[in-house]
Amino acid sequence: MSKQRKTSRKRRWGLIGGLVAALVVAAGLLFYPTNYYAEVPGSAESLKPYVTVEGKKDTEKGAYMLTTVGVVGPASPALLLWAKLQPYSEIMSKQELMGDDDSKAYDFLQEQYIKSAANNAVQAAFKAAGKPAKMRHLGIYVMSLVKGSPFKGKLQVGDTITALDGKRYTTANQYIKEIQSRKIGSKLTLTFTRKGKVHTATAKLMKLPGTNKAGIGIELTEHTTISTTPKVKIDAGQIGGPSAGLMFAVQVYTELTSQHFRHGQKIAGTGTIDGDGNVGQIGGIDKKVYMADKEGAKVFFAPDQPATKQIRKLDPSYENNYAVAARTAKQIKTKMKIVPVKTLQDALDYLRTH
Repeated sequence: MSKQRKTSRKRRWGLIGGLVAALVVAAGLLFYPTNYYAEVPGSAESLKPYVTVEGKKDTEKGAYMLTTVGVVGPASPALLLWAKLQPYSEIMSKQELMGDDDSKAYDFLQEQYIKSAANNAVQAAFKAAGKPAKMRHLGIYVMSLVKGSPFKGKLQVGDTITALDGKRYTTANQYIKEIQSRKIGSKLTLTFTRKGKVHTATAKLMKLPGTNKAGIGIELTEHTTISTTPKVKIDAGQIGGPSAGLMFAVQVYTELTSQHFRHGQKIAGTGTIDGDGNVGQIGGIDKKVYMADKEGAKVFFAPDQPATKQIRKLDPSYENNYAVAARTAKQIKTKMKIVPVKTLQDALDYLRTH
């Protein structure tokens, strides 16, 4: 074989090797999962397909809209680069996003949050309309166990706590207040259900981080069912979390009372809600304002929960949702009106008068 042919073959194999290496690097950038996730603006979409009130229908033009944050991950290096180029995006580690939960537990948590939010929204809407709604409290869902929880290994995600030392309570807040009224280090026996069977577990109460109060070291939400006349169904599909509560309530109230406030406009918003109609703080509101404006909303309801000394103590970085929403609206130069609300009634009053 001539020297020239040998050189040509080496070049050919060198080109093939270089091409293969480039493909491996490209595949790694595109598909190799890192330990990081990206939060980006998600969607702003009509609530009409998600909320059904028996015998009623929202036929008015325009729409009440829920807003979401998109979570992408575990993200590849290329996806992280793409996310950095998106407006109001955030990159965070799995620990920052999910804590000690795995992806399955995190998804379950989001699913239960939105079910609880939907039930609270129905109760709040019926109360605002002066109609009865029967809420049944089954207990509190164990959504996750924090590091150092004395009940770790005894409770599991998905368990429902039904009693403290044999005594039942009717709301999650009552359970929390009762636990926090006890001494750190004192023993507590929990009664809970798992897959239809009743169990008990006993442990000493821990000191909650950043406080001098006792706790059991779990993240929780209400486990409830609700019955109404007419019947209401809220099916959020793949959407999770508690932040659609306010807008669920607005949509239910609209269909229930057949009152038309929108005048053909798109009205967006966000916020948790309890059965009494109190609106609470949520995350990612800058992303939601951005998407609501992009989808043509004329009004955006934002939770208005100013920082108190107690909130500042627990979270020094706390920012009022309304303040962040107003700042974001100014940044994107939108004409969309940002409306602060503390309750469902605040939102309904604004709609009636504007």
